[in-house]
Amino acid sequence: MLRSYLTPTLKTFFHRMTTADLLQHLENWDNHARADQIEPDLDWAIWLLMGGRGSGKTRAGAEWIRERVAWGGCRHIALVAPNLSDGREVMLNGDSGLLRIGYPSERPQYISSRRRLEWPNGAVGHIFSAEDPDSLRGPQFDVAWADEFCAWRHPDETLSNLRLALRLGDDPKLVVTTTPRPIPALKKLLQTPDLVISRAKTSDNARHLAASFLEAMAQTYGGTRLGRQELDGDLIEDHPGALWTRHVIDAARIAAAPELSRIIVSIDPPTTSGPKADRCGLVVAGRVGEGRDAKAYILQDGSEQGLSPEGWARRAIALFHTWEADCLLAETNQGGDMIRTILAQIDPNIPLRTVHASRGKITRAEPVAALYEQGRVRHVGQFSELEDELAMMGSPVMRGSPDRVDALVWAVSHLLIANTASPRIRGLF
Repeated sequence: MLRSYLTPTLKTFFHRMTTADLLQHLENWDNHARADQIEPDLDWAIWLLMGGRGSGKTRAGAEWIRERVAWGGCRHIALVAPNLSDGREVMLNGDSGLLRIGYPSERPQYISSRRRLEWPNGAVGHIFSAEDPDSLRGPQFDVAWADEFCAWRHPDETLSNLRLALRLGDDPKLVVTTTPRPIPALKKLLQTPDLVISRAKTSDNARHLAASFLEAMAQTYGGTRLGRQELDGDLIEDHPGALWTRHVIDAARIAAAPELSRIIVSIDPPTTSGPKADRCGLVVAGRVGEGRDAKAYILQDGSEQGLSPEGWARRAIALFHTWEADCLLAETNQGGDMIRTILAQIDPNIPLRTVHASRGKITRAEPVAALYEQGRVRHVGQFSELEDELAMMGSPVMRGSPDRVDALVWAVSHLLIANTASPRIRGLF
């Protein structure tokens, strides 16, 4: 029955396929690959896949090479690994390696004595080690795959020689797959023209990973800087001049807060509304102890962009009731009377304290950053966007208004520096 629907070309295609080929066809890469694993439909010279451990970036690189050889007419391929052992064990023989994917009848043969791959259609590939950048001087290629770039011993020199060797064909291309690390070579690569980036988390590939592995990784690295790097594929770095370092932020993290004597919702209201307006900073924080022994606990970052004045007022009041807070704390430099009026219209009984900024944002933030270094501020959980803002505060890379940080600074200053409120014990559940 099936044969009557097959064109002559398809009949020939299926006739030549072995049983192993047919089984592989049922698991065709294009049928189950994620969007981040498919070549971007853009004009690019370098495709950078940054992903967490086990996110499927190696499979994406191998499949891209396979497809280029099978359908793209590429005949000279460079495969660059941190070392030759990784090249053999990961890029070739690993579960996602070139010797394990695609139709068996079209897979290459590996000649180990020459570090050479030979495909049935005549394409040839060579494995190179980033430990020996000079080995890339002389050869020339039309495509290349560079794996675990951030683990290379000589990333700048190796990448430079590799790019100079990509000089065959009409449109030579390079795919780079790596778990990110804040090394200078990666930062430089990110500034390269004609670069496109795909990102993936370890959890995106959960259906191909053992549940015990995912659970162990979450328990070991969840909520840490290393976890965001190794599992989420985020590039996490310290910025020169920033008031907070990632180490200090990570050291402040705890799983749960103790009984708190005071809880407040801090508001850094935007001066305008709409999708392009500044974000309304909304941070919930609490305190334990008094005087120099007091500690502050960041409980929630509820900041949001695009809210109308009534919208952020309602959100602040909702947080107040959710956390059974003692008061709202609002900066009133812009529209102080308006803030009081809007909040009173929604809930006239809401307790409101106001603060007025007489100093710049950096100056206000400096003593709060010092409190972090003294171990007097704790983050109950992970607040990625807030922590990214903290890590840029005071550095040249800071852009726009740090609304989340402003709200946090007002909250911590009120709880630990001003420390004017009377205590009221309440537990967190």
